[in-house]
Amino acid sequence: MIAFRLPSASRPLRLEILDGDITAQSTAAIVNAANNEFWMGAGVAGAIKARGGAQIEADAMAQGPVDPGACVVTAAGRLPARFVIHAAVMGQDLITSAELIDRATRNALNAAEQLQLDAIAFPAFGTGVGGFPVGDCAAIMVEAIRAHANAGGSVRLVKFVLFGQAVYRAFAEVAGEMLGAPLDGPPDCPISG
Repeated sequence: MIAFRLPSASRPLRLEILDGDITAQSTAAIVNAANNEFWMGAGVAGAIKARGGAQIEADAMAQGPVDPGACVVTAAGRLPARFVIHAAVMGQDLITSAELIDRATRNALNAAEQLQLDAIAFPAFGTGVGGFPVGDCAAIMVEAIRAHANAGGSVRLVKFVLFGQAVYRAFAEVAGEMLGAPLDGPPDCPISG
């Protein structure tokens, strides 16, 4: 895990990047990288459905379809989190873009603010089935979080919970380039002292 502090209009926001299982996070909400009809197949969505229960998918699908980039919120079923924010980062064609990743990230943060949540965990949007380049995804998502921190709000902790060391290292490197030196992190982190 590596962490960064982002200045904010109110209290600073902490950004943590870790290699782990997003379904095990006890943040107020976790984010599902979804399609715009919210059926949950493989990847992050499949893991959320398998661990949290099929009701999560049923509740999300009842609120769709939506335009790509939009979000809906459901209860988290058997997950440690309280909510799942389903961010439609792609349509039924399962293709994403920089614009959709940016819009979905910002809308997920806004959904967390509407619920007055203090902590949210994101996966890497669109980098699995969507095939979007990991480094580009990291830059888009970090910038959206930096912009959100500048506006202030209830969210004080954002986590990127990533699958695999390669994705973790890419996000950590991009965050270091964009945000400066980390607060902390193990010595083997790509940008730790």
